[in-house]
Amino acid sequence: MNMKDVETLYAYNLWANRRMFSVVEKLSEKQFTAHIESSFPSIQESVLHIVAAEWIWLKRWKGTSPVASAAASSAAKMLSALQNGGVATDTLSTVAGLRSFADSVEQERQNFLRALNDDALRARLNYCGMDGKQFSMPLALLLQHVVNHGTYHRGQVTTLLRQAGGETVTLDMIFFFREQEQTAAG
Repeated sequence: MNMKDVETLYAYNLWANRRMFSVVEKLSEKQFTAHIESSFPSIQESVLHIVAAEWIWLKRWKGTSPVASAAASSAAKMLSALQNGGVATDTLSTVAGLRSFADSVEQERQNFLRALNDDALRARLNYCGMDGKQFSMPLALLLQHVVNHGTYHRGQVTTLLRQAGGETVTLDMIFFFREQEQTAAG
């Protein structure tokens, strides 16, 4: 993996997140927060998980590993890690608040990625899980993981949108590539 690959993956991730938000923003509050069985109990908590995980990993890459206080649910652990990391979580219950947070994470991540080179991708990164357990892996693998994680959960959001009666959009990477080629062709 090299920096060109990373740039492509994160351009796709941004494209997919923006497309996801473009349909989530059309939901009523009832649809957004309705209890629907999945990995997370609502569209709101699923989107929160995607964005919070992107923030947590970005902090790890930058040398700070957010930890969670003991909590009963995965969503509560995420909120705890965000709060422990200084994020004001009171706005993350709305689509607008989540979109704003996602935009700020994206901007910070782009600044981080611009400073990397191929050697940095091969270097091992030491970090802690939210429970404080220590790990070490090459940065390139962690960068790939975050995009894959987002893809998995955006797929779940698509299913939840269908169940809630919301509009859906395709998020497959091939559509991103086709759009990129069309744009380049002018």
